Amino acid sequence: MYKINKMKISIIISIIFVSIYFFINFTIGDSRFHALKVLLDNEQQNLIKKYIFPRKIINSLEQSISQQKKNIEALNVIAIELDKKENGSDIGITESIIKLSSNKTLKKYKLNSGFYAGISNLVPGSGYIDFFKDDIFILSSRGILAFRKNLIDDQVNFQQVKNNINDFLGIEQFKKSRKFSLKDLLIFNEKIYISYTDEIKQNCWNTSVIYGDINYDNIQFKKLFSAKECIHSINNVDKEFEVHQSGGRIISFKDNHILLTMGDYRSRHLGQNIESLNGKILKININNNDHEIISMGHRNPQGLYFDKENNFILETEHGPKGGDEINLIEVKKINEGKIQNYGWPIASTGVHYIYTKKKKEKYPLYKSHSKYGFIEPLKSFVPSIGISEIVKIEKNNYVVSSLRDKSLYFFELNEKREIINLERVGVLERIRDLRFQDNKLYLFMEDSASLGVINLK
Repeated sequence: MYKINKMKISIIISIIFVSIYFFINFTIGDSRFHALKVLLDNEQQNLIKKYIFPRKIINSLEQSISQQKKNIEALNVIAIELDKKENGSDIGITESIIKLSSNKTLKKYKLNSGFYAGISNLVPGSGYIDFFKDDIFILSSRGILAFRKNLIDDQVNFQQVKNNINDFLGIEQFKKSRKFSLKDLLIFNEKIYISYTDEIKQNCWNTSVIYGDINYDNIQFKKLFSAKECIHSINNVDKEFEVHQSGGRIISFKDNHILLTMGDYRSRHLGQNIESLNGKILKININNNDHEIISMGHRNPQGLYFDKENNFILETEHGPKGGDEINLIEVKKINEGKIQNYGWPIASTGVHYIYTKKKKEKYPLYKSHSKYGFIEPLKSFVPSIGISEIVKIEKNNYVVSSLRDKSLYFFELNEKREIINLERVGVLERIRDLRFQDNKLYLFMEDSASLGVINLK
């Protein structure tokens, strides 16, 4: 009996020591356990780490070195792109044809230079497209702006347009993170508008808009809109910061107004704070810079389309882990001064990437929107597709693009404003931007830095 008890005691002591070992190993590098660490001086902490938990230190150093290498690689690629911009040389294209499902054919025009640095991908480059009359303009995420007359003649290169975009977002910001980037391109009333992640104060960011007169040689941009508030990349309420949640989609509206989407930069509480512009969609007067909130409760709005015929706005946004949404915003309610609320971060069909009890209590993510007084999405995608832009292609027919899923989703809205006939068409590349003109759907595909064209006749 004595031996059995002794064995039990030995097992219990072993379990305690193993538990303590793994607990301490887990706390290394975690600021949440700072109160425990201050019981030991620096020399004692370093001795414990060095001789008892060396693997943890090695892993931490390996991760740090790996991240530093990625940052250096990203900065080198961005510098090459900015050099291309500086020399102002043309951008050639290479054409190919890809057969898609549903009897659709994609003509692919790969950009052979200039678009080197991506937003999510390290390489190649991300970009945006728009039209001025029959001329197609392209903008890289780092500030290269170029145009050409059409995509019919293979021998015609894109010609660069000299600009001062990098006076607003340039190498100093890119050094801090390659995630900082230009967010969208809009050509409206013979002016060109560009949204971007703006360093309002030192290490404090928000989404701003610059504009300039259309010119094929040189465009000197000026700031149109900038929020007074900003989200600090280190010192913020939830100790989380994500540049990819910046929004930045801009579209033309009516009566000399544009609409701009503002993400929450992962400061989730801002979505339901009416005093903040983040997690909102804004209506901005391009003549006097007056602005107002038209909708709130958004996480990271990535797509926007104003349907004049039906008098509503379609909006797409990235959810958390799951829960990408297509939402409908009533223009009639905008005219009545009503701010429409879509629930983030109280309601979402998605879940938090990292679950904690405190986060769940503060941001519950209820699956029902309407039960808690919010507007239900037309559709939620679970799992997420990495939803991006949305455009109208004909009466009550639309198409939305995706990044993660690398697909297009064609759908129709019925009289009850319900999504029907949803059809997925795989493209096999992340689609950053969409435009529709002359029965053709134009895509910017960022896995190969290419323009795509689908004839929908």
